[in-house]
Amino acid sequence: MRIVLVGPPGAGKGTQAAYLAKNLSIPHISTGDLFRANISQGTDLGKQAKAYMDAGDLVPDSVTIGMAKDRMSQPDAANGFLLDGFPRNVSQAEALDEMLRAEGMRLDAVLDLEVPEDEVVKRIAGRRICRNDSSHVFHVTYSAPKTEGVCDTCGGELYQRADDSEDTVRNRLEVYHTQTEPIIDYYKAQGLVVTISALGKVTEVTERAMAALPNGDKAA
Repeated sequence: MRIVLVGPPGAGKGTQAAYLAKNLSIPHISTGDLFRANISQGTDLGKQAKAYMDAGDLVPDSVTIGMAKDRMSQPDAANGFLLDGFPRNVSQAEALDEMLRAEGMRLDAVLDLEVPEDEVVKRIAGRRICRNDSSHVFHVTYSAPKTEGVCDTCGGELYQRADDSEDTVRNRLEVYHTQTEPIIDYYKAQGLVVTISALGKVTEVTERAMAALPNGDKAA
């Protein structure tokens, strides 16, 4: 099964992608992982991406598309994949369609995780990270520490990352609405979009997504 996962920041795409990929026995291909892998391995595409990033510039679509094409051509993706963070705009979506057509393939579904904007802000702006270990993550509402501002695990100070502030989150949402959300209409025209609510427990959202996918009951 070949799936594109879309949704606003804070929708839980990374978490759901991992669960869905495991349930469907297909690789989870995220843009972040592609960039890290190519840069750490020193590939030509990785060197190009790093040069743009070091200069503070956006990485061109052509580089991102090249990385995605290379990853999707690997043996473990022969029977499908779940794309997370790619395509990020309509140009990338059109390029993906061309890549798949050239191989005689097509997408099976575009899974749209729907979350109200106020909930997105609440989820992200409420996160608190431990200064001693960034893997220790709390939330002022959903998983509050026993003592405010103190990590339950190691006693370190909890803080809010700059990019988790409400103003920054709303800016990120605006970028999503402007750049990425149009791909939903692009794929709706192809009859591929499956929209599900991303509210509730992680397992509930996963079950909802599996049931909504084409032949989802069999895939589970």
